[in-house]
Amino acid sequence: MTQGLTTNGWFFLVFGWGFILTLTIYCFSRVLFGKKPEVVVEAGGREQWGSRIGLILAVAGNAIGLGNFLRFPAKAAANGGGAFMIPYFVAFILLGIPMMWVEWTIGRMGGVKGHGTTPGMFHLMWKKAPSKYLGALGIVIPFVIVIYYNFIESWCLGYSWFSVTGKYFGHANRDAMGKFLHGFQGVESNEFFSSLAPVLIFWAITISLNFYFLYKGISKGIEILAKYGMPLLFIFGIILVVRVLTLGTPDPSQPEMNVANGMGFIWNPDFSRLGSASVWLIAAGQIFFTLSLGQGIINTYASYVREKQDITLNGLTTSSTNEFAEVILGGTIAIPVAVAFFGVAETKIIAEGGAFNLGFQALPVIFQKIPLGQIFGGMWFFLLFIAGITSSVAMTQPAIAFLEDEFKWKREKAVIVVFSVLVTLTAFVIAFFKFGFLDELDFWAGTFGLVVFATMEVILFSWVFKMKKGWEEMHKGADLKVPRIFKFIITYVTPVYLLIMLGVWTYQDAVKEFLMTGKDPAHRPYLWGARVMIVALVLVMLLLIRKAWNKKKGHEAEAREA
Repeated sequence: MTQGLTTNGWFFLVFGWGFILTLTIYCFSRVLFGKKPEVVVEAGGREQWGSRIGLILAVAGNAIGLGNFLRFPAKAAANGGGAFMIPYFVAFILLGIPMMWVEWTIGRMGGVKGHGTTPGMFHLMWKKAPSKYLGALGIVIPFVIVIYYNFIESWCLGYSWFSVTGKYFGHANRDAMGKFLHGFQGVESNEFFSSLAPVLIFWAITISLNFYFLYKGISKGIEILAKYGMPLLFIFGIILVVRVLTLGTPDPSQPEMNVANGMGFIWNPDFSRLGSASVWLIAAGQIFFTLSLGQGIINTYASYVREKQDITLNGLTTSSTNEFAEVILGGTIAIPVAVAFFGVAETKIIAEGGAFNLGFQALPVIFQKIPLGQIFGGMWFFLLFIAGITSSVAMTQPAIAFLEDEFKWKREKAVIVVFSVLVTLTAFVIAFFKFGFLDELDFWAGTFGLVVFATMEVILFSWVFKMKKGWEEMHKGADLKVPRIFKFIITYVTPVYLLIMLGVWTYQDAVKEFLMTGKDPAHRPYLWGARVMIVALVLVMLLLIRKAWNKKKGHEAEAREA
């Protein structure tokens, strides 16, 4: 049984917090008090970020999502506690930060040439015909993810409202909250919800807010959302951390159920787990996903940076901001408070049940048991909603940018067309949610697809475009000189890391997923439907890329004749 923080647990807590706080303070001090770059809102017909801090908060907002507050603490606790931070920070240094710099560099380079998405960016690095088609994944992957992500995001908004109004109060056990969640999702009709109307209302509000910020553009929409949303997220997060750390022992009759044991559950190291290859793989996967790498989103955001604006310090700052949200805030809220109210044994069961069980079933029970629980519940779920919406606008932007840059559409037209498709396809997710439709999309786009795309990306950058040119491009206007050791890491270590992840995941998960091993036979038609949706989107994107490039060739031929 966990008994508070051990000496080793304190060491890893102080080390983890200290590393992240030091890195974050260093980065922001350089950003805030370093040289002030000239701000240009329009350049070459393409939008630009209005401010450096807005850019950093927007890219950090893209990375910070539900996984920071729910997935990370569960993975850490289940894979060695404090000792998990060893492979976690190794992956952060060897995989996360290098890939962040690679994607910022590719993105800025593409933007200078008028390309805001990876088809054009890949074509710049490799002039051969297949390159632009490989880049299709950098648009399709985030778009598939946002198809279901907006639906999950709407749950957070709904639960924030339910907390403030006390709708679920009076049902203080996990079974009741499980029924409440299933009723809201439309999985079943019960005493809490008799129709899909409530979730559709919150989904409509969520979609409308996403549409508004994207319609307004880069500096007047996405950047404004980040400038106000991200500080609010951190304020709510810090308030919740303070509340958790001051809970003590909620039930004196069960002294083992306390916050100290909850912190110990997260941070006390189990060094025996370090001998397991799966723990190192899970740590690498967590870093990969938490920084939103391999989606083409960071590339698109970086394309709105001018050629001589810094990307090395900006990339490191966004990485450290994400880690602050994950390690310090995420590692201190959900799991420790669950241990204080449910105990270590039941918390393990909750965590193994997945992020939804922890966030939408266990925590609402706890909010009913603490003073001002309606307010704290509202804060928690609105924090998750902010994390969600700053990510979802980022996921939608590549599709919009592609239509703007490659077909020269007005932004308004591009946003309307993209959202028309998005709303139509999300309707299938809502209608078939109970059959595993969402989970199928999540595995192939949100798990497997990311690693495939990032592997192609780093190999193109390091070996086809060549690391020497990439290194020079990375340091144009740089405020931070990247240590030369990272030249070796990006060229050799990061690609090998990704290839190992891809190989192991393919062996362990992809084959079983493809064969639908263990899946309910009645659900398989719907799962195939999800796969058909992904394949159809890929094919459509390939055709659009071909049409765009043929159109360019025609214009070039006309120009030569003239």
